[in-house]
Amino acid sequence: MTVRIMVVDDHPMWREGVARDLTEAGHVVVATSGEGRQAVRVAAATRPDVVVLDLQLPDVSGVEVIRGLRAVLPEVRVLMLSASGEQQSVLDAVKAGATGYLVKSAAPTEFLEAVRRTAAGEPVFTPGLAGLVLGEYRRLAAAPGDAGTAGREPSGVGPAPRLTDRETEVLRLVAKGLSYKQIAERLGLSHRTVQNHVQNTLGKLQLHNRVELARYAIERGLDD
Repeated sequence: MTVRIMVVDDHPMWREGVARDLTEAGHVVVATSGEGRQAVRVAAATRPDVVVLDLQLPDVSGVEVIRGLRAVLPEVRVLMLSASGEQQSVLDAVKAGATGYLVKSAAPTEFLEAVRRTAAGEPVFTPGLAGLVLGEYRRLAAAPGDAGTAGREPSGVGPAPRLTDRETEVLRLVAKGLSYKQIAERLGLSHRTVQNHVQNTLGKLQLHNRVELARYAIERGLDD
């Protein structure tokens, strides 16, 4: 699977090293940048599938860059690659629209696998962070007066889109935090079939990624 990637990091040696590893793995690095505002402009022109983004940049924060990227390229996947594993940094990035979050101490093989999974729309997190993110979405779903995920109606407002039995079954397993591979094994389906069900469900619910999908399911008690 060849992925078009943009690398954004203000350390030239690190940026070039990541770009080299990606190229050697068979991906296409369409652009690199060391500044956030520039990255948004360049991404709009080069249209990468995935942006590998550092959290700390000299001009604006990585969270602001995510928002800018999602404004010009709503379908772009963002993999945060940061030295910080602090809980608030992770939650801020995910709430802004990041698909995954990996610390820079990850092994090269782990990083390349994270890029592949990010391109497929799977949430990828450094071990220990997935539970944190899911827990935060459970907390937000239970909070009174929560307006729900941006881009759709609050819980209980208007009829819910009709999902097939299989889509609902897959959605329930997404809410439990299972990966595509685990869902496929549980239901006896192919990885591609599970991915198609998730993409169809995202479209019906007008959501952008699996993190938002998990929150939707949790709000409706599908993670029980």
